[in-house]
Amino acid sequence: MNSCYYTEEADLLIHNAKIYTVDNAFSIKQAMAVKDGKIIEIGPNNELKNRYRAKEEIDAKLKYIYPGFIDAHCHFLWYGNTFFEVDLVGTKSWEEVIERTIAFAEKHDDLWIKGRGWDQNDWEVKDFPNKEALDSLFPDRPVLLKRIDGHAAIANQKALDLAKVDESSSVEGGVFHKKNGKLNGILIDNAVDLVSEASPKLNFEQMERALLKAQEMCFAKGLTTVDDAMLENEMVHAIDSLQKSGQLKMKVYGMLMPTEANKKEFLANGPYQTENLNIRSFKYFADGALGSRGAKLIEPYHDDPHNDGLFLNDSSYFAKEAKELYENGFQMNTHCIGDAANRMILNVYANTLKETNDKRWRIEHAQIVNPADLEKFGQYNIIPSVQPTHATSDMYWLEERLGKERMKTAYSWKDLLNQNGLIALGTDFPIEDNDPLKTFYAAVIRKDEKNYPEGGFQMENSLSRQEALRGMTIWAAMSNFEEDKKGSLEIGKDADFIILDQDLMKATAEEILKAKVQATYVNGEKVY
Repeated sequence: MNSCYYTEEADLLIHNAKIYTVDNAFSIKQAMAVKDGKIIEIGPNNELKNRYRAKEEIDAKLKYIYPGFIDAHCHFLWYGNTFFEVDLVGTKSWEEVIERTIAFAEKHDDLWIKGRGWDQNDWEVKDFPNKEALDSLFPDRPVLLKRIDGHAAIANQKALDLAKVDESSSVEGGVFHKKNGKLNGILIDNAVDLVSEASPKLNFEQMERALLKAQEMCFAKGLTTVDDAMLENEMVHAIDSLQKSGQLKMKVYGMLMPTEANKKEFLANGPYQTENLNIRSFKYFADGALGSRGAKLIEPYHDDPHNDGLFLNDSSYFAKEAKELYENGFQMNTHCIGDAANRMILNVYANTLKETNDKRWRIEHAQIVNPADLEKFGQYNIIPSVQPTHATSDMYWLEERLGKERMKTAYSWKDLLNQNGLIALGTDFPIEDNDPLKTFYAAVIRKDEKNYPEGGFQMENSLSRQEALRGMTIWAAMSNFEEDKKGSLEIGKDADFIILDQDLMKATAEEILKAKVQATYVNGEKVY
């Protein structure tokens, strides 16, 4: 009937929707036309329906469309590999860790038994365990079980032997715990890496398996771009290869580990970019994690007065790296949890960047920032990249670690946002759940799924709904230098979008948690 009005062709026309474009005006539209993977028009229903003849037409039935979610900080490949290791997330005791490890070992005959996800803060006995049970159960198989944050682990004697670690071993930025002069198997920060290096690296088939599993799980949650915050050289090549073969459709912003292989290949040749892969940053670690008391604090831990955490390298090392990255056009992204770590890296960045700039260097986590250091984010255009669910996981024991006064300087997202009008949001999965709706919930509602605490946690630093959505879309894209391609639904941008059954701008707290992704599109192609 209307065919005489058609003037243009499209691959996809989606209409009868409430489309949150997340453009500068945060405008809401009804219909969107897509051709060759790009948005060619967005506007009123009738106008687009009359103008475009589309190969595929979708009536959204008044459902809600958002730009594809971007996770600004996660471990995509590592997450995929957790499905092939002992899953220790949610264990309520060391005994349960042992039970799960035995069950896994019976079904898998690889020499090394690896796992991740235990957290002694969730146990009745909150002390670190020791390796005795692992030694007696697995005298001939090396076992390495990482804590939820990856900054602590427990290894059995066989693993320590293969790593050539004994009572005299030491490593800068790491600790081998001892009891009565003997190693008890607990490793902190760089000590974890030393033992990990003794185990075989993932081969291409294992990386492929992990990446495709991670993709499946992430598309189901509405993620269309992930910032993988820890890529070794062979991982970059595996991602690139799988994307080019069409198997891996997930878009990846990669942060390179500062290994010799990565520096040799990328620093010499400059940033590397394809349609779906963007490699233009290096990732560093200034300190450890708060849960394992490795985060570097200005004052000692409230519950461990002889300990103020660990720097994983000194400021001269970071200054040298910063200069090299600056000169070669790479972004520097540094893990900083404690206020001392944030202060050191902010100063290193300031000395290198000198003034206002568009280098978009990032502080990853920015968990505890001394109020005196906040303004450096604004002065030097440094982007805070934070993970809201860390706050709702850590709030139960935060006061123990920091005391009442200092805990107010933790997870201060509104204060950070106010520096540059920009904050990038992620999850740090698999350390937290990979669901971006939980990011949105934690950022806005500042409670966990048990509806704790009443009234929300340190609500003065909550984000508005609009700010949280921008943090998961356009601001995350800006932190990746990709705002011209993605992060909002505008003409000329990639057609990366999701259909959701809830209006995040109006939904109750309960409705946000129950919201379901109904479809995920990447470059106009339905991938979930």
